[in-house]
Amino acid sequence: MNKLLQADLDEILLRARKDLDALSGQLLFMTGGTGFFGHWLLETLAHANVRLGLNIKVNVLSRAPEVLQSSAPHLFSDRAISFIQGDVRHFDLPQFQADLIIHGATTSARETFNKEDDLKKFETVALGTKRLLEFAKTAAPSRMLYLGSGACYGSQPEGIQRIDENFAGSPDPREPNAALGIAKRTAEFFCQYYGARYGLDISIARCFSFYGPYLPLDIHYAVGNFVADGLAGRPIVVQGDGTAVRSYLYAADLVVWLLAILVRGENLEAYNVGSEKAMTISELANRLADYFSVPVSVQGSSGVVSRYVPATQKARSAFGLDEWTTLSTGLERMVGHVLGTSGIYRL
Repeated sequence: MNKLLQADLDEILLRARKDLDALSGQLLFMTGGTGFFGHWLLETLAHANVRLGLNIKVNVLSRAPEVLQSSAPHLFSDRAISFIQGDVRHFDLPQFQADLIIHGATTSARETFNKEDDLKKFETVALGTKRLLEFAKTAAPSRMLYLGSGACYGSQPEGIQRIDENFAGSPDPREPNAALGIAKRTAEFFCQYYGARYGLDISIARCFSFYGPYLPLDIHYAVGNFVADGLAGRPIVVQGDGTAVRSYLYAADLVVWLLAILVRGENLEAYNVGSEKAMTISELANRLADYFSVPVSVQGSSGVVSRYVPATQKARSAFGLDEWTTLSTGLERMVGHVLGTSGIYRL
């Protein structure tokens, strides 16, 4: 295992020890296990089994489990992790119980990058959640975590620095790329309905923007694109005018937040997950340009400034969470992981 990744996993175990201990001997059912979030969660659970002897078992529903067979063979061959091939929209309901459920299935990032049909995207997220909840009715988990998205809020209005969980906005169906936000919002409705109707204990994590090892470098993620440009020694290309405002939480910190919400989240409550440290895309590009000693190339004209930054006080106060990994450290670990070594690039 890459030493930087092992350091991240050890840090997760240190910060999330009590929540991981609560999973000891439990059987988890997970969807979305081959995506960025799922990969990190599986790495953490496997590492916790080895280091802490927790004997956590995980059944993972996936359309393409072979993705991990090639990218993470140590997870694919782990005896504590079993894969069930199926589409979340219409998978055969397994005939077994589950102590806990983590539902993160969505359309893959690469499908989104390749202009996946909006109706398929909506159905995968919304109807897939409904199908998963039908399974939860019979599996009778003690807890369930739904991995939602800040996209459910729609566009962040001008003048609002950080969106909190009480924001009453919603996606405009006339906007491009609205399918994901509308689907995530619909999925939350299904969680609320099934939770209240059938007594399911469900917490929701509304996730914003993240970075770290395993983030794709060749699709629509700015951090990934910038790292790819820098590693290739070419100018860092900003697609747009660079004024969009985002915030980024490191993947290891993300896992600690998700475990806290899974174990300790209030029933039918939603919690924003992300960083409150806002920066423009240009600022991020320049940070990485300095990192790699390459120039920045801005390839877009000015337009409406978009902002996507959460208020996270609710989760911070409820679970004692924080943003522990600095951007400098996180980027170094991300690059080091890509290179398969550490210490080559320093911020």
